[in-house]
Amino acid sequence: MPDKFEYLYSDPTITTSADGDTPYGIYDKDSAFISESVDVCKYVARKLGHPVMQLEFNSSSIYACFEEAISDYSLNINHYNTKNWLWDNYGNTDRVSGSGYSNNTASARMGTGSIQPTKPTMGMSFALSEQYGTAAGVGGSTEMYSGSITLSSSRQVYDLQDDATWEHTTSSQSSDRLEIQRVFNYGPAAITRFYDPFAGSFDQRHMLDDMGMGNVSPSVSFIMRPIHQDITRANMIETNDRIRKSAYSFELINNKLRIFPIPQDDDAGNKVWFHYYLKSEKTSNTESHTINKVSDPSNIPYKFITYSEINAAGRQWIRRYTLALAKELLGIIRSKYGSMPIPTGDVTLDGEALKAEGREEKATLIEELKEFLESVSLSERARQESEQAEAQQSVLNKAPLGIYIG
Repeated sequence: MPDKFEYLYSDPTITTSADGDTPYGIYDKDSAFISESVDVCKYVARKLGHPVMQLEFNSSSIYACFEEAISDYSLNINHYNTKNWLWDNYGNTDRVSGSGYSNNTASARMGTGSIQPTKPTMGMSFALSEQYGTAAGVGGSTEMYSGSITLSSSRQVYDLQDDATWEHTTSSQSSDRLEIQRVFNYGPAAITRFYDPFAGSFDQRHMLDDMGMGNVSPSVSFIMRPIHQDITRANMIETNDRIRKSAYSFELINNKLRIFPIPQDDDAGNKVWFHYYLKSEKTSNTESHTINKVSDPSNIPYKFITYSEINAAGRQWIRRYTLALAKELLGIIRSKYGSMPIPTGDVTLDGEALKAEGREEKATLIEELKEFLESVSLSERARQESEQAEAQQSVLNKAPLGIYIG
């Protein structure tokens, strides 16, 4: 083991500052970090007893503690931001993953910077509502396609997986399962078969068909009679079609479509259309617009905070945490020596006590910071606003109400 007196502390100057003398060099290009590294060294040294007590490490060890303290402060701030804003960044913000090395600039290598205010987007709420829209067939993020089958005379059953023409392109239809949403196999609209005694003869209805007005009941019906009568007549016509004759209908089992009535010779060549989803797209957990976006806390784009942009309260926490780290480090060093010989005997060093104090101070500072961040979190803000609203309502309930005399 080398002589402990080979490693003695002396106050640095700006020319021997932390620039280029820290383990990672994360903040070495930050002028505020460089200038304060000298003052932090002096602060830590004086709190540990220098110059009355000699310190068994040099200023580079304190620089390493200073760099670690800033990084730990950034870590806790980023945890706070992640807790508040992860679900607004999820699937929306470009991810940052890997080591982060991009060029030879220290700040770019390690990703220092500041986070701009995050705009709430209700991202996860909208993502969930999209799935409800897909299930209800009224929207959503899954594309709905159209397909068709060509009717053949006397053929009633058609396999939509094999016999249909699909809108989307695929190399093998059997590899994709269809989820049918709607089949368009309806008879003529009931309103085209209205007989309106107030608007001419049956021949006139044919004339309306030729003019493109066949699906519109003559306007006199809506003027001379209440609307519920037209609704009742439409229901009667559709019920008659189902009960008294072979109505237009279908049965869908395992994507095999059974057509009613059975197609005849004059139906051959006609098409029956349907809407469908692809099962693989509907159940897929990834979408093209979320590729390379934030998926979890490991790739949310939070960086080490630029030291020059940390406020006074944050810097004071960093100084105290640097002292706790330096105290723990000095305790580890002194514990290795145990005692030091002097002319009249041996002096037992305080390594174990320093280690215990440093670790306790670290734990206290981390807990203090976490408690503060929790007190200003979004969930805590919502709770406080709720309590304030209830208190205000309680006060208003006790206020006398005015008496109105008319």
